Amino acid sequence: MARARGTWGVFDPTSTEPYRVSRSKIDLFSECPRCAYLDMRYGVKRPSMPAFTLNNAVDELFKREFDTYRAKGEPHPLMKTYGIDAVPYQHEKLDEWRDALRRGIAYHHKPTNITLRGGIDDVWATPSGELIIVDYKATSKKEGPKSESDLYDSYKRQMEVYQWLFRKNDFLVSPTGYFVYANGNSNAKAFGDRLEFDVVLIPYSGNDDWVEPTLIRLKETLMNADMPAVGTAFGGGPCEYCTYREAAGKISMAHYHASKKETHE
Repeated sequence: MARARGTWGVFDPTSTEPYRVSRSKIDLFSECPRCAYLDMRYGVKRPSMPAFTLNNAVDELFKREFDTYRAKGEPHPLMKTYGIDAVPYQHEKLDEWRDALRRGIAYHHKPTNITLRGGIDDVWATPSGELIIVDYKATSKKEGPKSESDLYDSYKRQMEVYQWLFRKNDFLVSPTGYFVYANGNSNAKAFGDRLEFDVVLIPYSGNDDWVEPTLIRLKETLMNADMPAVGTAFGGGPCEYCTYREAAGKISMAHYHASKKETHE
């Protein structure tokens, strides 16, 4: 199995060390090559979003709950409800795979010299030894997600990257993964120091055929001295971050030249 190794941070085209890329960077590149280029070639990151600490709390509680059944080698009641013939997977590297910030599961892709890694939420195992990749999600909507069509494209890509990583680490992986989705119920009469969730299990049949070609495109993009053009997001529409930077840059330059002109007059 491939080990995580190499360098983090800004990409150096002259380096022979494997360049380490997180799953989120692949998602960034899938959204907008220009933003990814600015991030990985120059260290210019998109503005950060507020941390979803409530979601993190739900993730942690889910992990503890499923770990209880993992220790007993029994299926979680949710798995029984949905007829999933599997149990939470026991493996010595589970804590490592879950460590999204520092470790995760990784694979060194030799053609690009890129080491891709990602931190998973959970893995289940069928009686035949096939692994099921599982991701926990939390939200609060009047109408909670119920099926694959309710999933964001970024969630689907996330699942497929995890499936690809496990396959590349020589595991037998089911094409169907599951999202354990908790939707906060805001219809209660009062808060009462308690937030209740409706939990559903959403299956998703992933296809990771895009992952390796994306790694190749990413390496080609990073090796190029010219950054990608504005508005080349793979999703189809212009990238709002690039559009903002372009507009703000033009206005800033116009003000700069106007102020220089006034100074010389």
